[in-house]
Amino acid sequence: MIPFRIIALLILAIGLACGPAHADRRVALVIGNSAYKSAPKLGNPVNDATLVGGMFKKAGFDSVDVRLDLSASEMRRMLREFAGRTRDADMAVIYYAGHGIELEGTNYLIPIDATLETDGDVLDETIPVERALFAVEPAKQLRLIILDACRDNPFSKSMKRTLASRAIGRGLAKVEPTSPNTMIAFAAKAGSTASDGDSRNSPFAVALVEHLPKPGLDLRKAFGFVRDDVLRSTGNKQEPFVYGSLGGDDVPLVSAKPAATGPQANPQDSIRRDYELALQLATRDGWEAFLAQYPEGFYANLAKGQMNKIAAEETRASAEQKANAAEQQKARLIAERAQKAEQDKAAAAAKAAEEARIAAEKQKQIEQARTEAAEHQRKLAEAAAAKAQAEKQAAEKAKAELAAKQAAERASAEAGAKPAADRQLPQAGTEKVAALSSAPASTLSAADLAKSLQSELRRVGCLSAAADGDWNAATQRSLTLFNKYAGTQFDAKLASVDALDALKAKPGRVCPLVCNFGFKADGDQCAKITCRAGYHVGDDNECEKVPERKPPPTARDEPRRRDQDRKDAESAAPKSQASGQMICNNAGCRPVAKGCRLGTTKLNIGSSVTTEVCN
Repeated sequence: MIPFRIIALLILAIGLACGPAHADRRVALVIGNSAYKSAPKLGNPVNDATLVGGMFKKAGFDSVDVRLDLSASEMRRMLREFAGRTRDADMAVIYYAGHGIELEGTNYLIPIDATLETDGDVLDETIPVERALFAVEPAKQLRLIILDACRDNPFSKSMKRTLASRAIGRGLAKVEPTSPNTMIAFAAKAGSTASDGDSRNSPFAVALVEHLPKPGLDLRKAFGFVRDDVLRSTGNKQEPFVYGSLGGDDVPLVSAKPAATGPQANPQDSIRRDYELALQLATRDGWEAFLAQYPEGFYANLAKGQMNKIAAEETRASAEQKANAAEQQKARLIAERAQKAEQDKAAAAAKAAEEARIAAEKQKQIEQARTEAAEHQRKLAEAAAAKAQAEKQAAEKAKAELAAKQAAERASAEAGAKPAADRQLPQAGTEKVAALSSAPASTLSAADLAKSLQSELRRVGCLSAAADGDWNAATQRSLTLFNKYAGTQFDAKLASVDALDALKAKPGRVCPLVCNFGFKADGDQCAKITCRAGYHVGDDNECEKVPERKPPPTARDEPRRRDQDRKDAESAAPKSQASGQMICNNAGCRPVAKGCRLGTTKLNIGSSVTTEVCN
């Protein structure tokens, strides 16, 4: 009997231990293809895959496999192995960056060793997207495919068509998943191409890393924020799109953190201290260590600016060294009386090196100005945050003091009215409950709370009207805008302390700056658009050339105009079958009637007119 009880306890313990291990298990496969052998190398897919893979690791995924520059056989093997890991997973995600192609409505992912000399090679040398869908299908709660593969494809332009009518689309084709709880996200909607951007990462990858790992944020809303960011950064030229559907419950990539109880330390304080330490070191190693610890957020952006400044200084120093070496080479050749061609070549190299040094010096100055401006904004933001924290603490202190004072007054009143309370216990108890329920929840009046909210809405750029304490329709629209861009869900019809705290926590502008016609955004202000001579502001709010206007006709031009009209009418009017002649006056021209001819009638004033003479 004892061995049986021990075995039963062991089985129960193993079951309890294994239960949490399999709960909410998340796995991800990240592929980035850049080094194509039969097409120009892509700059960003490898960088994007590394960035997105780091995001999944930071989000706490149980398994994250990042693979770069895969051949066809390697891609098939990775998808096969990943399908095995998804069998016991609740959430499975595949991210692919690289070239893709659409052939007759079917999408294919292109490995780096594909040649695609003909359209028939697509079936043999590429991986259909359906293979990736098959790999994530065993996941229980969410199956997500993210395709950053909508770039302008060089293979589709060079490959030969074995059938003239065979369609090869631009970008990728629309896909509607058949499995439930499956989503496919494209960097650009069907039939359009995506941009790699001008920086290290594509706009789509940057937006993904910004919004997908937000705790508790539903994926549908997260991809909506991704769409807004990409549209904004590409000037509305690229619109990401999501296909598939989920159920009614929120499905976040990262679960919401449990609400903290009691006073909590501000996590930004430790980040700020580390940032200031890296700022004192002012070395590349220091900033790289900081970014490895804090790859996202306000201070991460400042650190990237400092890295740009260091890179500009290194480029300037290298250019200066090359310029000095070129000058020395030029002087040596002159001293050795080398041939004129060699001297000219050395002089040209010295000139080019000097120009590169000057350009590097200018870039260094630009990065220096940017970092100084960013540091200034950081100090302003920290000062504003400190002020907001102090105001919040003062409000909480005043609230606590008022609550203590009211409690003391109630205790004193209850002590004085104790005999009456003994005689009328039910009534006294009712009055006590009513007194407790009527205690104010905030030290601010409704008007003061509304005015404070309006002031904060103006500070973050969501309200343009004055803060007058009137919670009107304009103020409600401004709070709705704040909800949209800050990802909050406050009731816009009511002024609340929670909304005020959320606004005070924002260090700078939240709502985008919108300027009237004839003005454009310049930092946090709208500047009037000034056009050069001969240009004015057109309907698209851009300067365009003023069209030339012909002057109105004068009295001197009237006879010439009438003569031209008569000639035009004569050339346009049909000829008379009788005489082929026309008669004209101020009313216009007409054919001479059959049997009539043109005649001349003299006037008394010494002139004559042409008339129609009929027999």
